[in-house]
Amino acid sequence: MKPSLLLVALLAIASNGIASAQTAPAAAVVSYADVATQYATLVHANYDDALQSARTMQQTIEAFVAVPSADTLTAARRAWLAAREVYGQTEAFRFYGGPIDDDKGPEGRINAWPMDESYVDGVQGKPSSGLIGNRKFVISKKNLAAQNERGGEENIATGWHAIEFLLWGQDLSESGPGNRSFEDFVDGKSGNADRRRQYLSVVTDLLVDDLATLTRAWVPGSKNNYRARFQQGGKESVRKILVGLGSLSRGELAGERLEVALNSQDQEDEHSCFSDNTHRDAVTNAKGIQNVWQGSYKRADGSAVQGASLRDLVAAKDAALADRTTQTISASLAAAEAIQPPFDREIVGGKDAPGRQRIQKTIDSLTQQSKELVAAANAVGITKLTLVQP
Repeated sequence: MKPSLLLVALLAIASNGIASAQTAPAAAVVSYADVATQYATLVHANYDDALQSARTMQQTIEAFVAVPSADTLTAARRAWLAAREVYGQTEAFRFYGGPIDDDKGPEGRINAWPMDESYVDGVQGKPSSGLIGNRKFVISKKNLAAQNERGGEENIATGWHAIEFLLWGQDLSESGPGNRSFEDFVDGKSGNADRRRQYLSVVTDLLVDDLATLTRAWVPGSKNNYRARFQQGGKESVRKILVGLGSLSRGELAGERLEVALNSQDQEDEHSCFSDNTHRDAVTNAKGIQNVWQGSYKRADGSAVQGASLRDLVAAKDAALADRTTQTISASLAAAEAIQPPFDREIVGGKDAPGRQRIQKTIDSLTQQSKELVAAANAVGITKLTLVQP
């Protein structure tokens, strides 16, 4: 072999070795079972963090209800926002009939929206409306659960957004969130203050109960819970994972949560309208998708959950597709992070308004990633992938 050819050959071998070392994590040989097991570990970790953050919120709400003040109300609001950061990432675990949204699942009690706030409490022009204003209605977890979505999808009585409304009140400002006074919870300062305090406590307790149920469904070591069956599901479990990611990407996040509001330019169509936290909902939902794709999750205590991933599984069949999907998912997260608060100002204006362009960029990236997730499923032998459509 001529020296020049030998040099080329050695460089080629070295370059291949470097490339292999750089892409080794993505090209690791994993099985359907490996991916399903790691997913179950990730899901439990995320739900457990969501439960713990909700319990912290519960404690701050108990302190506020006991002694309503501007300071205790602010603390309760901060705890709600912190808990949402964790819960938002769990949305990637939906849409395939798992514990959160099977026929008996609690999803509708936990995160349903948009909400007709007058169904729960008095609003501008209707100060005595809602379940709180109806003093014949007995406020209990059982009764609130029974009233949730009764008579219409917007008749939301429970969950994150009912709590959000009680803490912030109606958003009547173009420049900020709702600004409910703590005096709404003080006897003698506002009508039905006693029932408002009771409702806030009970609806928070119900949310914590539902999150505890989800955490138990995914807890390791049980022979009878959903996790035990899911880990044995092999290819079918991987199909469910991909259905969840693809459906959240296009149908729910890009469609229901961004596209609808962008088209209507109506504040009532934003996800967390009372607190003006919708921009963070988009980010945490997109982050949840990235977590599952990469098989990784950063826990609330800073520890890392990392293991076999969909990316690994796809890379073994089509490395270029795996890389492309990874890049698009990262781009979607970055686009969501660029959306500026308040969201209800981002959606207004003409087609060329900067806020509308930021949201449209996020929608476009999420739509593209849903197509790549379908291609990724095909690459690993999964052809029947029915996604939730907007």
